[in-house]
Amino acid sequence: MKDVVIYCRVSTEKEEQETSLSRQQQELESFAALYDFNVIEVIQEKQSGYDIERNGVFQMLEAFETQKANILLIQDETRLGRGNTKIALLHQLSKLDVQIYTLSQNGQLQLSEGDSMVLQIVSIVEEYQRKLHNAKIKRGMKKAVKDGYNPANNLSNQHLARGRERKDFPIEEVKRLRDNKLTFKEIASILRGMGYQVSKATVHRRYKESESLELNQNDEIK
Repeated sequence: MKDVVIYCRVSTEKEEQETSLSRQQQELESFAALYDFNVIEVIQEKQSGYDIERNGVFQMLEAFETQKANILLIQDETRLGRGNTKIALLHQLSKLDVQIYTLSQNGQLQLSEGDSMVLQIVSIVEEYQRKLHNAKIKRGMKKAVKDGYNPANNLSNQHLARGRERKDFPIEEVKRLRDNKLTFKEIASILRGMGYQVSKATVHRRYKESESLELNQNDEIK
């Protein structure tokens, strides 16, 4: 069974829109049952589709970033957003390998030719930006290692290692990249470009371990 998030949106606080939200949810829940999807979260939102800073959007993306779900159900693509906001969210969901199903198309979302072209251009530009960024990091890391820097020294909680050998990679670099809003998939790709053979799951787990360790240390200080 596939885990899904249902996202419903209306643009105003008007009373009739409450009915629209409820109807969207009911229809999407029936749609999920038809495909034997497991609904883990239902998000309702009252905000303009042109706004990208929406709490519901952040909640939805978090569910996919933490791999709680890998499918999004919406009434149609305009519920996700409008204009540049829609393109930006479609691009981000694509990077997270999220499948989008819509009621309007009674199945997986089929983009218009125009939207597909824009997303391809955005992806190409982003890929070249990533290559440039990775090259700069790799060059800087090589110089640092040559000057005596050892990435393993930045790994907190090495003492927690049990069983098979833990893979060494610079956790501080992971934190910096997360602060720059990169996904764990992107960070794993960058680390592999630096010569660290790690998976997205490994990066995510070690990041969470480091966060937990820091919280415990802060509690002890208090």
